[in-house]
Amino acid sequence: MKILVTGGTGFIGSNLCKKLLEMGNYVICLDNNFTGSINNILDLKNNPNFEFIRHDITLPIYLEVDQIYHLACPASPKAYQYNPIKTVKTNILGTLNALGIAKRTKSRILLTSTSEVYGDPEISPQVEEYWGNVNPIGIRSCYDEGKRLAETLMMEYHRSHNLEIRIARIFNTYGINMQPDDGRVVSNFINQCLSEEDITIYGDGSQTRSFCYIDDMVNGLIKLMNNNISNGPINLGNPNEITIKDLALKIKEKTESNSKIIFKEIPSDDPKKRKPDITKAKNILKWDPEVDLELGLEKTIEYFTQLDCC
Repeated sequence: MKILVTGGTGFIGSNLCKKLLEMGNYVICLDNNFTGSINNILDLKNNPNFEFIRHDITLPIYLEVDQIYHLACPASPKAYQYNPIKTVKTNILGTLNALGIAKRTKSRILLTSTSEVYGDPEISPQVEEYWGNVNPIGIRSCYDEGKRLAETLMMEYHRSHNLEIRIARIFNTYGINMQPDDGRVVSNFINQCLSEEDITIYGDGSQTRSFCYIDDMVNGLIKLMNNNISNGPINLGNPNEITIKDLALKIKEKTESNSKIIFKEIPSDDPKKRKPDITKAKNILKWDPEVDLELGLEKTIEYFTQLDCC
């Protein structure tokens, strides 16, 4: 198939492009490199079945494709708060333009939404039927509410135009091709440990997250795209919960770092819990994460160590 991946030079997008190529597809990678990097796709550019287009998806583009994975959007708080208006535009105009391609070509389209649609959840684990507890005017709302509206647009195109859609709600993901300075907690802790800098925890470290390794996430997205049972939303993530403080201690131990842990004020609207209920993914997609945190962190630390050596 000819497959479009918007946000294809980003962390998840570049890994997805690689996997789709390995499966024998022709892949069009579209990105303006706002948070993505050409370095993430350098090993793909000589593949005759790979095409890179530098383009901002908030502007219309006309392509002929069979499937669309719509990933384009800054995903870390540091990135999406850098230009919050641009983040909103990417979620709304970008999704409209991606849906326009899907409508014109009659192609199936998958949106990577986010666990952030649940806000600071009042239930745990989070199930897809939970409507969330989101602050619509907070510093994170450009992303949270932007993704919620992107889901709305997907559903309205499905209802109004019978478009084939899939919606994935992605929980915290980590692994190779993460940017060292993306502001995500795993990359922050690893790079602080490798540099023997203080490990910065915001709040008291008791807040929890669930971390899914990139290979598992990519497999989940592909299974969701190609299933014929559910449009979603379907949660994709690893349900094994860990406190931020325990994560810091685990990375400190694995890197044999002498870094000290320091605590700073927690940002507003930072969720206290994040844990997916993946019952639907297990039953419908026959998907279950296989890479545990121990192995995933070792692979990610090795990746960042090699970047440091270069």
